Amino acid sequence: MDIPGGIFKSYDIRGIYPDEINEENIVPIVRAIYKFFLDSAGKNSLKIVLGRDMRISSPSLFEKASQALVEAGAEVIDIGLSSTPTFYFAVLNYSYDGGIQISASHNPKEYNGLKIVRRTSDGILKIGANTGMHEIKKLALEGVDFGPVEKGKITKHDGVLADEVQNSLNISHHPQIKPFKVVADPANAMGALYLMQLFKEIGGELVKMNFELDGTFPVHQPDPLQFDTLKDLQKRVVSEGANLGLAPDGDADRLYFIDEKGGIVLPSSITSLVARELLQQGMGGKILVDLKYVFTPKKNVEDFGGELVVCKTGHSNITEAMHKNAGLFAGEASGHFYWGATGGAESPMPVILMILSMMSKTGKPLSALAQEVRTSDESGEINYKVQNASEIMEKLKEHYHDGEFSDLDGIAINYPDWRFSLRSSNTEPLLRLNIEAHKGMDVNVKRKEIVELIEKHAVTEPLQK
Repeated sequence: MDIPGGIFKSYDIRGIYPDEINEENIVPIVRAIYKFFLDSAGKNSLKIVLGRDMRISSPSLFEKASQALVEAGAEVIDIGLSSTPTFYFAVLNYSYDGGIQISASHNPKEYNGLKIVRRTSDGILKIGANTGMHEIKKLALEGVDFGPVEKGKITKHDGVLADEVQNSLNISHHPQIKPFKVVADPANAMGALYLMQLFKEIGGELVKMNFELDGTFPVHQPDPLQFDTLKDLQKRVVSEGANLGLAPDGDADRLYFIDEKGGIVLPSSITSLVARELLQQGMGGKILVDLKYVFTPKKNVEDFGGELVVCKTGHSNITEAMHKNAGLFAGEASGHFYWGATGGAESPMPVILMILSMMSKTGKPLSALAQEVRTSDESGEINYKVQNASEIMEKLKEHYHDGEFSDLDGIAINYPDWRFSLRSSNTEPLLRLNIEAHKGMDVNVKRKEIVELIEKHAVTEPLQK
């Protein structure tokens, strides 16, 4: 049976349907996952949550995955159509042993895949390159024999999303929120479900764009990191006179905010606002960010008595770092937001609630709040498709030898008033450059300088600037 080794990624399993992942090869993959779960738990049978997104291939893959788990002796907890944060919540909140989410996140319509988690005493353990993906790949390629086992069963678990909304209200301390007008564009993907449930609870006016679930993504790819996908939302926020806009990605574990002027609010600003609010509430502790953009969160966290921890990019890395550091909250430059209260998993709903709460308490629009916390400028990510990533990183390390060096994730060079990071992507064949500078230093000057150095040694031109 053909299982391409390349579909086992650093953070999940993902490939093109049906060429790389399909109804046939998902069976040995799921059997391998379940064997890994059993070995890790030291038990004979487990309760495994199985969720899925709205992609065209998800129902048939879900059916085959369910059958494979039942044949292996598992009790399958069917939570139906769900976002990835809802899936994480189900595993943790109801004390199930682990879970598999059928989704390809923000990827185009031809993709599908699996996200895998275990529940541990620390919270959610995401299975990635450092936490079991290699073992699962080996088991899947070699095949698993369970021997004679008693068949498992399928148990439906309804109402998970409603419970998740209540949990988000608990995390955010049931804030008093004014009846704001909010425009949202989930791109015909899973964010539509939690947005409708949330606003049913908190009130206000939710202006819906592309809310019908459609795995062909007829309007645009569900990827807010591609800013072109945000243009219609930005215009609609302004034309509606709305207070803000919301753009989740395909499986709804990422979220971008649009302010009342139609501007894109940088995730580092949202992280800083939430961190400031948590610390002002007396919830002292550690706030985590990935290494792409550090300056603005660092200033805000330290000004309000918290400690900033910088960690490797990638959701499994950040969740692992949340456990290690007993983190209170984490924000990633890609728009993932994590909570200690959710076992270190992403949860965008408490972020929305806290932003709306701040707007309600202060009477300030989102643009003003975001400006309050900003202490630095960011370049935006510049991506290169190269074959000599290591050589390029060495050249930049040599050129900027007088800066403070970090090899936590690729390379990062820090100066008092500016810094940059350069790392190889874990999900795509790309070299990713990010630069930031404190106010008063022109980030574009440094951008031009570093881009020229990279292009001097790179095999190809950047994919985007």
